[in-house]
Parts: sequence; C-alpha cells; structure tokens
Amino acid sequence: MLADAPLGGNDTFYMLASIDPEMPHAVMIILRRHAEDPFDIWPEEWVELGEMLVMAKAHLASYDPDGFTLGWNVGAVAGQHVFHVHLHVVARFAGERNAGKGIRAVIRG
Repeated sequence: MLADAPLGGNDTFYMLASIDPEMPHAVMIILRRHAEDPFDIWPEEWVELGEMLVMAKAHLASYDPDGFTLGWNVGAVAGQHVFHVHLHVVARFAGERNAGKGIRAVIRG
C-alpha cells in the first residue's frame, strides 16, 4: 500500500511512499503513462528513471540505511498484482530480520 501524495517526480515518473507497516522505509517509482511492465519502458524514459532513483535514494537516506533492494515483479507468476510499471525501492538495515538476504533468497525460497 502506498501514500496518496507523490513525494516527487519528473515528466515521466512519480514516487510514492509506502504505508505498508511491514515495509515502512520503501518507495515505489511509477511510470506516468500506462505500460504493463519494465520491458515496455521506452529508451528515453530510462534516463528519467535514473533521475528518480537518485530522488528515491535521497528520500530514504534520512533513515540511514545500510543498503537497498530494488525490484520489479513482472507477470502474475512473479507476483505482479498491479499491471502497471512500478519499481520497488526498499531501504535495508543491518539489524533487520532478513539482513543479508536479497532477491535470490525470495526466488529460491
């Protein structure tokens, strides 16, 4: 779940903060135009996605994270529930329950 008001954005993407109590230090970067998955992002849009990643890192820096996990779920079998391009950016911390476990741990689960 995400907050209603965008934290920022550019011409191509906007960013929302997580309101999920399981992931309070996370944001999603969402494409403004409709596209189903990141394979549909146009080449010129990738540049603006880079700008948004800088913005997301700056926003999450106030929590003093030790790392980040970035993720796309593409297709229902991969866990995509909203069929619109959005990138998860999650701040990670040394003392958290899943510290040291990245995306591969989820895939191999």
